[in-house]
Amino acid sequence: MSNSSSISHFLLLALADTRQLQLLHFCLLLGISLAALLGNGLIISTVACGHHLHTPMFFFLLNLALADLGSICTTVPKAMHNSLWDTSTISYTGCAAQLFFFLFFISAEYFLLTIMCYDRYVSICKPLHYGTLLGSRACAHMAAAAWASAFLYSLLHTANTFSLPLCHGNALGQFFCEIPQILKISCSNSYVREHFPLMGSAFLLFGCFVFIVFSYVQIFRVMMRIPSEQGRHKAFSTCLPHLAVVSLFISTSFSTYLKPLSISSQSLDLTLSVLYSVVPPTLNPLIYSLRNQELKAAVRRMMTGWFRKH
Repeated sequence: MSNSSSISHFLLLALADTRQLQLLHFCLLLGISLAALLGNGLIISTVACGHHLHTPMFFFLLNLALADLGSICTTVPKAMHNSLWDTSTISYTGCAAQLFFFLFFISAEYFLLTIMCYDRYVSICKPLHYGTLLGSRACAHMAAAAWASAFLYSLLHTANTFSLPLCHGNALGQFFCEIPQILKISCSNSYVREHFPLMGSAFLLFGCFVFIVFSYVQIFRVMMRIPSEQGRHKAFSTCLPHLAVVSLFISTSFSTYLKPLSISSQSLDLTLSVLYSVVPPTLNPLIYSLRNQELKAAVRRMMTGWFRKH
């Protein structure tokens, strides 16, 4: 038996048992992280440098790319370090910092995806009011609200989680620090103290989910009334990348936290955690760039100009 005051470090779940598989996982994680850095970095630099891309949609996409970069840089480097050096430890303060920043970037991504849904809704359902409802000041305020809400959200959960007494060892059944694994080693007798913040978060996230679903119902109703097939296709193509990213993010994260305990296992938890923490930040730039001709053209122009200079 031990309490939280005597815990100086946690033991993370090893991705593999043999040295060969550990090195293979290091190489895979290195490739994934480089792909995420390249893709999101290209979007950030292209939108920042391309003056014709200074529109609400691309402004929110830049913020989304920042959140993706932050989330993958919070979890993957430590997993790569542990795989390379055959270790599984993370310090108490390092675990708290990792949990805080992971929640911060993941929740910011979810809030930004909700705002981007509103952007698509106004663009298609209320195009005459687009400039009024989504002016530069309004966009800045919405983005600031998303980041501020994510900061408060992560601060609340991190403070609550690490204020609980821990007496069931220090081994976490995950390759990074997350709330469910820390709650498993908690010995708090207060059910409300442990689970009330999680219930509040569930209502908040479910509210964003309902807003996204309601917005897309309205969007599809308007699109079905567009007389020309070309107009319907153009409207749908502007929504498809966002819809794909939202579906990927929600399906992976919700399946992790809402799956029945009866089907929970260490290998399943590990697989789902990789899906929602690593896959979306890596695939989001690819999804947006494949369907957005304007973004692809801007990336090509920027890369061509860079190669000519060098």
